[in-house]
Amino acid sequence: MVELVLPNDANTMGNVLGGRVLHWIDLAAAIVAHRHSRTEAVTASMDEVSFLGPIRVGQLAVIAARMTFVGRSSMEIRVDVQSEDLLSGERRQTSTAYLTFVAVDKAGQPTEVPPLLYETEEEKREARAAACGGAVPAALDKLEKTSSRSRRRMGQPGWSCYTRRPS
Repeated sequence: MVELVLPNDANTMGNVLGGRVLHWIDLAAAIVAHRHSRTEAVTASMDEVSFLGPIRVGQLAVIAARMTFVGRSSMEIRVDVQSEDLLSGERRQTSTAYLTFVAVDKAGQPTEVPPLLYETEEEKREARAAACGGAVPAALDKLEKTSSRSRRRMGQPGWSCYTRRPS
């Protein structure tokens, strides 16, 4: 997805508004979720967003989104945003975000989504990390997901790991 940053998208410094970037991120992730699930999908969370640099008026915002994990009804999507200078073609990474979407049926209830098929070694590595080595405890009622932000600090990309709730 590509957007041209115009003056009405910008703050008084000539940089795109953060809220506008969040809107584009949500749209790109929603398209990925809808295409994968082939049903309605709603934004459940925007777990982590990093603003690394500005996008100036007159530059392009290049938004790329990809699925990183699929659960029963939930999907995690990574969105990367780059600025592109129209004259030089130079690109810079400006934002990264992780969003969770939930597929819903016509009644608004969570519905199952197809599994994610991994094609590259990088995708397979992310999937292994996402499943915490494939060892998901059976007693889910005694478990909670760690946030993606905490997991990334631990150097584990992908979906949530499970930890025991404090007693």
